[in-house]
Amino acid sequence: MKIGFLTNSLVEQAKLHGVSGYSTLTEVAAWAADHGFTDLEVGPMLPLDRADYEAVLGRGDITVTALIYCRNYLSTDPAEAAGHLEQLKKRIEFAGALGIEKVITSTGINKAIEEGIYDRDPAVKDRGNMIRRIPVRSMDAFVDTFGPLVELAEKSNVKLCFENCPLMGNIAISPVMWQRIFERLPSDKLGLAYDPSHLVWEMIDPYSPIEEFGDKIFHFHAKDTAIDRAQLARTGILTDFSWWTYRIPGRGELDWQRIFALLKKIGYDGTISIEHEDADYEGSLDKVAEGILASRSYLQQYL
Repeated sequence: MKIGFLTNSLVEQAKLHGVSGYSTLTEVAAWAADHGFTDLEVGPMLPLDRADYEAVLGRGDITVTALIYCRNYLSTDPAEAAGHLEQLKKRIEFAGALGIEKVITSTGINKAIEEGIYDRDPAVKDRGNMIRRIPVRSMDAFVDTFGPLVELAEKSNVKLCFENCPLMGNIAISPVMWQRIFERLPSDKLGLAYDPSHLVWEMIDPYSPIEEFGDKIFHFHAKDTAIDRAQLARTGILTDFSWWTYRIPGRGELDWQRIFALLKKIGYDGTISIEHEDADYEGSLDKVAEGILASRSYLQQYL
Protein backbone atom coordinates (compact mmCIF):
# COMPACT_ATOMS: atom_id res chain seq x y z
CA MET A 1 0.00 0.00 0.00
CA LYS A 2 1.09 3.54 -0.78
CA ILE A 3 -0.21 6.80 0.63
CA GLY A 4 -1.34 9.48 -1.79
CA PHE A 5 -3.81 12.35 -1.67
CA LEU A 6 -6.78 13.79 -3.53
CA THR A 7 -5.78 17.10 -5.11
CA ASN A 8 -9.10 18.91 -4.46
CA SER A 9 -8.29 20.43 -1.06
CA LEU A 10 -4.91 21.83 -2.08
CA VAL A 11 -6.10 23.25 -5.41
CA GLU A 12 -9.31 24.68 -3.97
CA GLN A 13 -7.52 26.43 -1.12
CA ALA A 14 -4.92 27.92 -3.45
CA LYS A 15 -7.66 29.21 -5.73
CA LEU A 16 -9.67 30.57 -2.80
CA HIS A 17 -6.72 32.61 -1.52
CA GLY A 18 -5.31 33.60 -4.90
CA VAL A 19 -2.11 31.60 -4.49
CA SER A 20 -0.43 30.77 -7.78
CA GLY A 21 1.41 27.56 -8.59
CA TYR A 22 -1.39 25.02 -8.01
CA SER A 23 -3.50 25.29 -11.16
CA THR A 24 -1.96 22.50 -13.27
CA LEU A 25 -1.04 18.88 -12.68
CA THR A 26 2.63 19.73 -13.18
CA GLU A 27 2.52 22.27 -10.36
CA VAL A 28 0.62 20.06 -7.92
CA ALA A 29 2.80 17.05 -8.77
CA ALA A 30 5.87 19.16 -7.99
CA TRP A 31 4.48 19.92 -4.53
CA ALA A 32 3.64 16.25 -4.02
CA ALA A 33 7.11 15.07 -5.05
CA ASP A 34 8.80 17.74 -2.91
CA HIS A 35 6.86 16.40 0.10
CA GLY A 36 7.59 12.74 -0.50
CA PHE A 37 4.36 11.59 -2.18
CA THR A 38 4.33 9.24 -5.15
CA ASP A 39 0.58 8.90 -5.82
CA LEU A 40 -2.07 11.44 -6.77
CA GLU A 41 -5.83 11.19 -7.15
CA VAL A 42 -6.65 14.08 -9.46
CA GLY A 43 -9.84 16.07 -9.05
CA PRO A 44 -11.80 18.04 -11.65
CA MET A 45 -10.34 21.42 -10.67
CA LEU A 46 -7.18 20.50 -12.60
CA PRO A 47 -7.53 20.56 -16.40
CA LEU A 48 -7.36 17.35 -18.43
CA ASP A 49 -4.35 18.56 -20.39
CA ARG A 50 -2.85 15.51 -22.09
CA ALA A 51 0.57 17.10 -22.60
CA ASP A 52 0.67 18.07 -18.93
CA TYR A 53 -0.25 14.55 -17.83
CA GLU A 54 2.24 12.93 -20.18
CA ALA A 55 5.01 15.18 -18.88
CA VAL A 56 4.25 14.31 -15.25
CA LEU A 57 3.82 10.59 -15.86
CA GLY A 58 6.92 10.52 -18.04
CA ARG A 59 9.12 11.70 -15.17
CA GLY A 60 8.29 8.55 -13.21
CA ASP A 61 8.29 10.03 -9.71
CA ILE A 62 4.51 10.58 -9.52
CA THR A 63 1.77 8.12 -10.43
CA VAL A 64 -1.74 9.36 -11.13
CA THR A 65 -3.58 6.54 -9.43
CA ALA A 66 -7.06 7.82 -10.29
CA LEU A 67 -9.19 10.59 -11.75
CA ILE A 68 -12.28 11.57 -9.74
CA TYR A 69 -15.48 13.12 -11.04
CA CYS A 70 -18.59 12.80 -8.84
CA ARG A 71 -21.80 14.35 -10.13
CA ASN A 72 -25.52 13.64 -10.38
CA TYR A 73 -25.87 11.74 -13.65
CA LEU A 74 -29.55 11.05 -12.96
CA SER A 75 -30.52 14.68 -12.50
CA THR A 76 -34.07 15.54 -13.50
CA ASP A 77 -32.52 18.32 -15.60
CA PRO A 78 -31.67 16.49 -18.87
CA ALA A 79 -29.07 19.05 -19.93
CA GLU A 80 -27.30 18.87 -16.59
CA ALA A 81 -27.25 15.05 -16.63
CA ALA A 82 -26.00 14.95 -20.22
CA GLY A 83 -23.20 17.41 -19.47
CA HIS A 84 -22.01 15.39 -16.48
CA LEU A 85 -22.13 12.13 -18.46
CA GLU A 86 -20.06 13.68 -21.21
CA GLN A 87 -17.40 14.68 -18.68
CA LEU A 88 -17.36 11.23 -17.09
CA LYS A 89 -16.98 9.51 -20.48
CA LYS A 90 -14.17 11.92 -21.32
CA ARG A 91 -12.33 10.91 -18.15
CA ILE A 92 -12.76 7.19 -18.74
CA GLU A 93 -11.32 7.53 -22.25
CA PHE A 94 -8.58 9.89 -21.05
CA ALA A 95 -7.56 7.48 -18.29
CA GLY A 96 -7.53 4.55 -20.70
CA ALA A 97 -5.36 6.40 -23.20
CA LEU A 98 -2.79 7.33 -20.55
CA GLY A 99 -2.80 4.08 -18.58
CA ILE A 100 -4.41 5.60 -15.49
CA GLU A 101 -5.90 2.69 -13.60
CA LYS A 102 -9.10 4.11 -12.07
CA VAL A 103 -11.88 6.65 -12.45
CA ILE A 104 -13.80 7.39 -9.26
CA THR A 105 -17.36 8.61 -9.45
CA SER A 106 -20.86 8.57 -7.94
CA THR A 107 -23.93 6.87 -9.36
CA GLY A 108 -26.35 9.75 -9.59
CA ILE A 109 -29.72 9.94 -7.90
CA ASN A 110 -33.19 10.77 -9.22
CA LYS A 111 -34.76 12.72 -6.38
CA ALA A 112 -38.19 12.86 -7.99
CA ILE A 113 -38.38 9.08 -8.20
CA GLU A 114 -36.85 8.47 -4.79
CA GLU A 115 -39.15 10.89 -3.03
CA GLY A 116 -42.09 9.15 -4.66
CA ILE A 117 -43.31 12.14 -6.65
CA TYR A 118 -43.88 9.96 -9.70
CA ASP A 119 -44.86 6.66 -8.17
CA ARG A 120 -46.12 7.28 -4.65
CA ASP A 121 -48.70 4.65 -3.86
CA PRO A 122 -50.95 5.56 -0.90
CA ALA A 123 -51.65 1.87 -0.41
CA VAL A 124 -47.99 1.21 0.36
CA LYS A 125 -47.27 1.94 4.00
CA ASP A 126 -43.61 2.89 3.70
CA ARG A 127 -42.41 5.26 6.40
CA GLY A 128 -39.55 6.22 4.09
CA ASN A 129 -42.06 8.13 2.00
CA MET A 130 -42.49 10.53 4.88
CA ILE A 131 -38.95 11.19 6.08
CA ARG A 132 -36.32 10.33 3.51
CA ARG A 133 -35.48 9.38 -0.06
CA ILE A 134 -35.44 5.72 -1.03
CA PRO A 135 -32.27 5.07 -3.10
CA VAL A 136 -33.33 1.70 -4.49
CA ARG A 137 -35.98 3.49 -6.55
CA SER A 138 -33.21 4.97 -8.70
CA MET A 139 -31.74 1.54 -9.44
CA ASP A 140 -33.33 0.97 -12.86
CA ALA A 141 -32.41 4.46 -14.06
CA PHE A 142 -28.89 3.95 -12.74
CA VAL A 143 -28.47 0.61 -14.54
CA ASP A 144 -29.76 2.07 -17.81
CA THR A 145 -27.33 4.98 -17.52
CA PHE A 146 -24.25 3.14 -16.33
CA GLY A 147 -24.52 -0.02 -18.44
CA PRO A 148 -22.86 1.73 -21.42
CA LEU A 149 -20.33 3.41 -19.09
CA VAL A 150 -19.26 0.03 -17.70
CA GLU A 151 -18.81 -1.20 -21.28
CA LEU A 152 -16.69 1.87 -22.01
CA ALA A 153 -14.59 1.23 -18.91
CA GLU A 154 -14.05 -2.39 -19.97
CA LYS A 155 -13.08 -1.30 -23.48
CA SER A 156 -10.71 1.33 -22.05
CA ASN A 157 -9.23 -1.07 -19.46
CA VAL A 158 -10.19 1.32 -16.67
CA LYS A 159 -11.64 0.44 -13.28
CA LEU A 160 -14.78 2.43 -12.48
CA CYS A 161 -15.06 2.97 -8.72
CA PHE A 162 -18.09 4.23 -6.82
CA GLU A 163 -17.37 6.48 -3.86
CA ASN A 164 -19.93 5.87 -1.11
CA CYS A 165 -20.67 9.48 -0.09
CA PRO A 166 -24.45 10.10 0.17
CA LEU A 167 -24.08 13.86 -0.24
CA MET A 168 -23.37 14.19 -3.95
CA GLY A 169 -26.10 12.40 -5.88
CA ASN A 170 -25.44 8.76 -5.11
CA ILE A 171 -27.18 5.47 -4.38
CA ALA A 172 -23.95 3.49 -3.74
CA ILE A 173 -24.12 4.40 -0.06
CA SER A 174 -24.40 1.11 1.84
CA PRO A 175 -23.49 -2.58 1.66
CA VAL A 176 -27.07 -3.43 0.69
CA MET A 177 -26.93 -1.05 -2.26
CA TRP A 178 -23.43 -2.19 -3.29
CA GLN A 179 -24.64 -5.77 -3.45
CA ARG A 180 -27.60 -4.80 -5.63
CA ILE A 181 -25.41 -2.69 -7.92
CA PHE A 182 -22.87 -5.46 -8.47
CA GLU A 183 -25.64 -7.99 -9.10
CA ARG A 184 -27.22 -5.76 -11.73
CA LEU A 185 -23.94 -4.72 -13.35
CA PRO A 186 -21.51 -7.63 -12.99
CA SER A 187 -18.07 -6.57 -14.23
CA ASP A 188 -14.53 -7.00 -13.00
CA LYS A 189 -14.02 -3.33 -13.91
CA LEU A 190 -16.72 -2.10 -11.50
CA GLY A 191 -15.92 -1.64 -7.82
CA LEU A 192 -15.65 0.72 -4.86
CA ALA A 193 -13.63 3.71 -3.76
CA TYR A 194 -14.19 2.75 -0.13
CA ASP A 195 -14.55 5.68 2.28
CA PRO A 196 -15.26 4.59 5.86
CA SER A 197 -15.87 8.15 7.09
CA HIS A 198 -19.33 8.25 5.51
CA LEU A 199 -20.33 4.94 7.03
CA VAL A 200 -19.66 6.35 10.51
CA TRP A 201 -22.35 9.04 10.28
CA GLU A 202 -24.68 6.72 8.37
CA MET A 203 -24.51 4.42 11.42
CA ILE A 204 -23.15 1.58 9.26
CA ASP A 205 -20.40 -0.74 10.43
CA PRO A 206 -17.29 0.62 8.64
CA TYR A 207 -15.20 -2.52 9.23
CA SER A 208 -17.03 -5.69 8.20
CA PRO A 209 -17.75 -4.55 4.62
CA ILE A 210 -13.99 -4.44 3.98
CA GLU A 211 -13.92 -8.24 4.08
CA GLU A 212 -17.34 -8.71 2.53
CA PHE A 213 -16.46 -6.57 -0.51
CA GLY A 214 -12.72 -7.19 -0.48
CA ASP A 215 -12.56 -8.12 -4.16
CA LYS A 216 -14.44 -4.93 -5.08
CA ILE A 217 -12.36 -2.41 -3.14
CA PHE A 218 -10.23 -0.84 -5.86
CA HIS A 219 -9.41 2.42 -4.07
CA PHE A 220 -9.47 3.69 -0.49
CA HIS A 221 -10.16 7.19 0.85
CA ALA A 222 -8.50 8.08 4.14
CA LYS A 223 -10.82 10.40 6.05
CA ASP A 224 -12.28 10.23 9.55
CA THR A 225 -15.53 11.38 11.15
CA ALA A 226 -16.04 12.79 14.63
CA ILE A 227 -19.43 12.56 16.34
CA ASP A 228 -20.61 15.06 18.93
CA ARG A 229 -22.63 12.71 21.15
CA ALA A 230 -24.10 15.51 23.26
CA GLN A 231 -25.35 17.34 20.16
CA LEU A 232 -26.68 14.11 18.65
CA ALA A 233 -28.64 13.47 21.84
CA ARG A 234 -30.38 16.82 21.34
CA THR A 235 -30.94 16.87 17.57
CA GLY A 236 -31.27 13.23 16.58
CA ILE A 237 -30.19 12.21 13.10
CA LEU A 238 -32.88 14.11 11.17
CA THR A 239 -32.94 17.66 12.57
CA ASP A 240 -29.57 18.71 11.19
CA PHE A 241 -26.06 17.40 10.55
CA SER A 242 -24.26 19.43 13.20
CA TRP A 243 -23.65 16.31 15.28
CA TRP A 244 -20.89 15.02 13.00
CA THR A 245 -17.96 16.44 11.08
CA TYR A 246 -15.15 15.13 8.88
CA ARG A 247 -11.67 14.95 10.37
CA ILE A 248 -8.23 13.86 9.23
CA PRO A 249 -7.40 10.26 10.19
CA GLY A 250 -6.88 9.78 13.92
CA ARG A 251 -9.17 12.64 14.97
CA GLY A 252 -12.46 10.77 14.76
CA GLU A 253 -14.29 7.57 15.53
CA LEU A 254 -12.41 5.17 13.27
CA ASP A 255 -9.95 2.53 14.46
CA TRP A 256 -7.25 2.80 11.80
CA GLN A 257 -5.19 -0.08 13.16
CA ARG A 258 -8.22 -2.31 12.64
CA ILE A 259 -8.85 -0.88 9.17
CA PHE A 260 -5.30 -1.54 8.01
CA ALA A 261 -5.36 -5.04 9.47
CA LEU A 262 -8.48 -5.76 7.41
CA LEU A 263 -6.99 -4.23 4.26
CA LYS A 264 -3.92 -6.42 4.67
CA LYS A 265 -6.15 -9.44 5.25
CA ILE A 266 -7.93 -8.95 1.92
CA GLY A 267 -4.63 -8.34 0.16
CA TYR A 268 -5.29 -4.72 -0.73
CA ASP A 269 -2.15 -3.22 -2.25
CA GLY A 270 -3.57 -0.05 -3.79
CA THR A 271 -3.46 3.58 -2.78
CA ILE A 272 -4.57 5.00 0.54
CA SER A 273 -5.71 8.38 -0.74
CA ILE A 274 -5.97 11.18 1.81
CA GLU A 275 -9.20 13.13 1.25
CA HIS A 276 -8.71 16.21 3.38
CA GLU A 277 -11.96 17.86 4.56
CA ASP A 278 -11.07 18.74 8.16
CA ALA A 279 -12.24 22.29 8.94
CA ASP A 280 -9.59 22.62 11.66
CA TYR A 281 -6.95 22.40 8.93
CA GLU A 282 -8.48 24.90 6.53
CA GLY A 283 -8.36 28.66 6.11
CA SER A 284 -5.00 28.87 4.36
CA LEU A 285 -2.87 26.86 2.00
CA ASP A 286 -0.38 26.20 4.79
CA LYS A 287 -3.11 24.77 7.03
CA VAL A 288 -4.39 22.44 4.31
CA ALA A 289 -0.85 21.28 3.58
CA GLU A 290 -0.37 20.69 7.30
CA GLY A 291 -3.53 18.57 7.37
CA ILE A 292 -2.40 16.45 4.42
CA LEU A 293 1.05 15.90 5.88
CA ALA A 294 -0.33 15.17 9.37
CA SER A 295 -2.67 12.59 7.83
CA ARG A 296 0.23 10.85 6.14
CA SER A 297 2.34 10.84 9.31
CA TYR A 298 -0.52 9.25 11.22
CA LEU A 299 -1.30 6.62 8.59
CA GLN A 300 2.30 5.57 7.99
CA GLN A 301 2.48 3.83 11.35
CA TYR A 302 0.02 1.21 10.11
CA LEU A 303 1.63 0.39 6.77
